[in-house]
Amino acid sequence: MSLTKENKIKMGTLASLIIVLCILPFFARPYMVEVVMIYFIYIILAQSYRLIVTIHDWNLYHIVMYGVGAYTSGMLAKNLGVPVFLAIPMGGAMASLVGVAVTMLLLRTKGWGFYIATYGVAEFIRLSWLRFRNPFGGSTGIIDIPYPKVIAGIDFSARIPYYFFSLVVMLAIMFMLYRIDKSRIGDAFKAISMDPLLAESTGISIPGHRLLACAIGSFCAGIAGGLLVHRLGAVDPRMFGMVTTLYLIIWVVVGGTNTFWGPVIGVTVMQTLFELSRPLIQIRPMFFGLAMIFVLLFMPGGIESLISKVVVQWQWLRAVVIAKAKRGCSL
Repeated sequence: MSLTKENKIKMGTLASLIIVLCILPFFARPYMVEVVMIYFIYIILAQSYRLIVTIHDWNLYHIVMYGVGAYTSGMLAKNLGVPVFLAIPMGGAMASLVGVAVTMLLLRTKGWGFYIATYGVAEFIRLSWLRFRNPFGGSTGIIDIPYPKVIAGIDFSARIPYYFFSLVVMLAIMFMLYRIDKSRIGDAFKAISMDPLLAESTGISIPGHRLLACAIGSFCAGIAGGLLVHRLGAVDPRMFGMVTTLYLIIWVVVGGTNTFWGPVIGVTVMQTLFELSRPLIQIRPMFFGLAMIFVLLFMPGGIESLISKVVVQWQWLRAVVIAKAKRGCSL
């Protein structure tokens, strides 16, 4: 199947970005490499949340599923000696199970009822981590979480190998989520979001698809949590509080949810502003809040909608210029 010119441009742009990311750790400062690794983790987190949002299940427990993956992976590696590369997917599986269990409990709730109930469940789980020192470490969390070991002569505890490991995991999850988004399952998610009654009348199981979206999204969030703790070497329950949840919502809202690439745009823009605004740490939350209000007022579809409009206008202008040039040649 031959690719259209537009698809060739998209694939070329994506390939160029991947090449840049592969070259970057060899020339960037160590601090910047660490920042980009965290960026990869946030991309996974935002994309997994967008999958759930696609079915219109905005919730406040997704960050806690991120924490479930982090705690599970860290505890398995530290307490049971499970290899890191096995502990991370096991953490994702545990996050998926917990996410499905929570969603099953809340299937009877809808709209704002579901939204508020998810906050209550998330706080219950997070406060359990704070309350119980054994096995969760209480308010101090868990320290001395093992780093990945040497495999085939490559020390994955070092900065650059772990960078490429995080990059590969991010790209693999992005590819999986992209395929789901373009599949019949993705179409069913969007149909439920647009008109649940109509979708149900066509034979789509709304509870089943809500659970499926939650299972996949929570699994990916758990993977992101595992990647984080095995780089930091520690996990703290305060890492998964309301502030982090608000950042996640801001990434998705600012970037947009209409297309697959919206959360990537949101994370890229907001994390860039986050790093640039470090000297203004006291007023940073206010700045981020104003940014989200501005987007909601003037770009309801997120930054991706602005980019789409610019592309459409550019194509229109290009067509006009070509048409005038042909008309001049014919004269």
